Amino acid sequence: MSFAAPWAALLLPLPLLLYRLLPPVARGTGALALPPAIAASFRPVAMAPVHRRAQHALLALAWILLVLALTGPRQEQVLDVVPASGRDIVLALDLSGSMEREDFALDGETVSRLAAVQRVGARFVRGRTGDRVGLVVFGDRAYVAAALTHDVASVASAIETARIGVSGKATAIADGLGLAIRRLRTRDAASRVIILLSDGQDTTGAVDPVAAARTAETLGLRIHTIALGAADLETDPDASDAVDSETLRRIAEAAGGETFRVRDTADSRAVTAAIDRLEPSLAAAPPIRAWRDVWPWLAAAALLPLALALGARLRETA
Repeated sequence: MSFAAPWAALLLPLPLLLYRLLPPVARGTGALALPPAIAASFRPVAMAPVHRRAQHALLALAWILLVLALTGPRQEQVLDVVPASGRDIVLALDLSGSMEREDFALDGETVSRLAAVQRVGARFVRGRTGDRVGLVVFGDRAYVAAALTHDVASVASAIETARIGVSGKATAIADGLGLAIRRLRTRDAASRVIILLSDGQDTTGAVDPVAAARTAETLGLRIHTIALGAADLETDPDASDAVDSETLRRIAEAAGGETFRVRDTADSRAVTAAIDRLEPSLAAAPPIRAWRDVWPWLAAAALLPLALALGARLRETA
């Protein structure tokens, strides 16, 4: 409990000071003239001392409650809400045929690249409380699987239920980036971010994905890339469905972002932590604290003794 204006408590002794300093008010005389014989039979009736003290006590109580209300008593409370961060994030998820390859070690088992992407992506999205998150999937073509929303749980569910083949089995990275850019370019968010999750092998060749990243950079968008897979084209070019991590690195550099390499469980956890540092989530922010005002209750409570004192006064003069 605290007070917004504690100095108002200085008003408490004001009635006593006025009682001491101001001259007494002369009691007025009646306006009704009676014959002396009848007037002699009337005697002035004074209020009983008990009633007078009770009336003074009621007025004193009303004054104390009003002064306490003026001090602005309030109680701090923690709100179970997270404010909007002002950040828009679109995940561009690769659903090409190469994502079916099972060459990824995750939580002690060998899974497909898509399964790894789904676990890493869904875990990341669920931690983005306060952000507005959307999902774009791409293969031969790109589609919006989830519009930008604060409902991060629904976006995570869309990631977990994505299936290879719904958008074709080619890899049109530039199309995926282009659609993500179009979803963000007109947004007025303070921060606009694209996270590309792919094996990096663009098999369409229609548009250079690095050129698309440069376009994003001119629009004030940032792109982070996550490359998934066991082998890289640079170190093992003969490996089947090797990851083109070099292309993903160039995409991130062109749009002012970072690139991450994920091969196993430890890498996936490190990526989530690294992106959280680059794009801090409000989920770990201090809780919102607010004040609940108490003064209206005190002001309302002052009306009761005030009404009782006024009622007693009216009965006295009746």
